[in-house]
Amino acid sequence: MPVTLGGVFPAQEPASFGPQVQADGWAIAAFVAYLIVLVGIGAWSSRFSSRGIGEFFVGGRRMNRLVVALSAVASGRSVWLLTGVTGLAFVRGASALWAVVGYTAVEALLFLFYAPRLRRFAGAHDCITIPDFLAARFDDRRGTLRLAAGLVILVFMVMYVAAQFVGGGKAMAASFGLAPAQGVLLTAVIVLAYTLLGGFLAASLTDTIQAILMLGVLLVVPLVAVAGAGGPAAAWQGLVALQPAGSGGFLDPLAIGAGALIGFVGIGLGSPGNPHILVRYISIEDPAQLRWVAVVGTAWNALMAAGAIVVGLLGRLYFATVDAVPLADAENLFPALSSQLLPPVAFGVVVAAIFAAIMSSADSQLLVAASTLVRDIYQKIMGGGRELTPRQLVGISRAVVTALVAVALVLGWSAEGLVLWLVLVAWAGLGAALGPTTVLALFWRRTTHAGVLAGLLTGALTTIVWYNTPALKSHLYELIPAFALSLLATWIVSLLTEPPGDAGDAMAVMTGERRS
Repeated sequence: MPVTLGGVFPAQEPASFGPQVQADGWAIAAFVAYLIVLVGIGAWSSRFSSRGIGEFFVGGRRMNRLVVALSAVASGRSVWLLTGVTGLAFVRGASALWAVVGYTAVEALLFLFYAPRLRRFAGAHDCITIPDFLAARFDDRRGTLRLAAGLVILVFMVMYVAAQFVGGGKAMAASFGLAPAQGVLLTAVIVLAYTLLGGFLAASLTDTIQAILMLGVLLVVPLVAVAGAGGPAAAWQGLVALQPAGSGGFLDPLAIGAGALIGFVGIGLGSPGNPHILVRYISIEDPAQLRWVAVVGTAWNALMAAGAIVVGLLGRLYFATVDAVPLADAENLFPALSSQLLPPVAFGVVVAAIFAAIMSSADSQLLVAASTLVRDIYQKIMGGGRELTPRQLVGISRAVVTALVAVALVLGWSAEGLVLWLVLVAWAGLGAALGPTTVLALFWRRTTHAGVLAGLLTGALTTIVWYNTPALKSHLYELIPAFALSLLATWIVSLLTEPPGDAGDAMAVMTGERRS
C-alpha cells in the first residue's frame, strides 16, 4: 500500500533495510527454513490446483474461513506496514495512527456487507475474476467492460509485482550481503516456485502463515523494546520526555493537519478496488462464514497496525533522530531495532517476516494479473468463450505466470524509477477505478454498463493526472479525488443510460433472496 499524501510522508525508494546479519549462520538458517516451508506448501498444493482454472485462481471457491481472513489481511498490507508505517510513526509520532484507521474500518465493512454479495453472485455465475463479475452483472456481450477492467488490472498489477520484487531484493541484499540484482532474482524465483506449483491455494496458505508471522514479530519486538527501555513506566517516561513543554506533540494522535488527516484515512478507499483482496471473498466456501471472517480479519488488522505504530514510537528511545537510523532512512527502523534487540535466530525470523510481507502481496498480485490475461482476455475475449480442457487452462495459466514474472523482473532490474512511480499510484489507481464501480454494481440496481465503463476510465485517468500534477498532488492524496470523480461519473452516466433488464434478478442473487 503506498503512502504519498501530499508530501506529508514523501515517497522514498523501497527501504534498504540498513543493518546486515553479516552471514550469521543461525539467522540464515531460520530464513532458509521459512523459504523451504513456502515451497513445500506449493508442492503439496499442486495436485489440487492442477484440476482446473477455478482451482488454480480461486481455490475452487472452497477456502476455509481462517485462510480467507488472514490471507485477505496479509495480501493487502505488504511491506508497507512493517517499514512504511513504523517509519511514519517514528517521524510523526502517534498521529501516524490515522494511516491505519481508514483501511481497517473499510475492510471490516467489506467483510460484512460487500463480500457476501460478491461471493453469492460469483458462485451463481461462475465468476473467477472481478472483470468476470462485471461482465456477468452487466451482460457484457461485446467484451468492452471486461477488456477495460482487465487492462486496468493488468497494467497496475504487473508493476505492483515488479515493485515487490525490487523490495524483496533490497531486503535480501541488505540483510544477507547479496547484490541487489541477485536479491531481486532470488525473490522472483521463490515467489514463482510456490505460485506456479500451487496457484491460489498455495498463495492463500502461505499468506496465512505469513500473516501469523507478521503479527508475531509486530507483537514481540515492541515487548522486547519496552523491556530493553527499562519496563513500561520507564519507556513511557522516555517518550513523554521527547515532547515539547506544554504540548501533546509526539504522543498526540490529533497533532496533524486536516489535509494529512484526510489523506491518511482516505487510504482505506483503495481496499474495495484492489482485486488481490477481493478475490479472497470469492474464494470462501460458505458466504455465511464471512461474519466470522470479519471479526478475525479486523482484529488481525488492528493488532498488526498497533504493533507497527508502537514499534515506531519506541524506536525514538533507541534512535534519537532519523539520521541515527541506518542510511538515515526511517523505513529502516524495524529491522535496525530488531537487530539491536534480538538474537540472530530471532532476527532471521524478523527478516523472514519482512520478506513475508513482500511475498504475501506479490503472489496475490501475480495471480490476479495472470487470471486477467488467461480468463478475461485470452479465454473470454480472444477465444470467444470457447471451452478448453482444465489441463489446457492450467497449463496456459502457469505459462502466463512465468511470463509475467519475467516481465516484472525486467522492469525491476532496468526501470526502478518507473516501478516506483507505478507502485505509488497502483493502490490509488485500482481503488479509484474498481472501488466505486464494484460498490455501485453490488448495491445499486440502477447501475449500468456505460456507467461502470465511465467510472473505470475516470478513476484510472484521474489518478495518473493528479499524481503527475505537483500543484494538485501536494495538497491531497490522488486516491481521494480520483475515487470521488469515478463515483460521480458512474452515477451520472448510469442515470443517463438504460439499466440492464435483469438488474432485479441480479440484486436478488446478491442478497441471497434467489439463486441464479
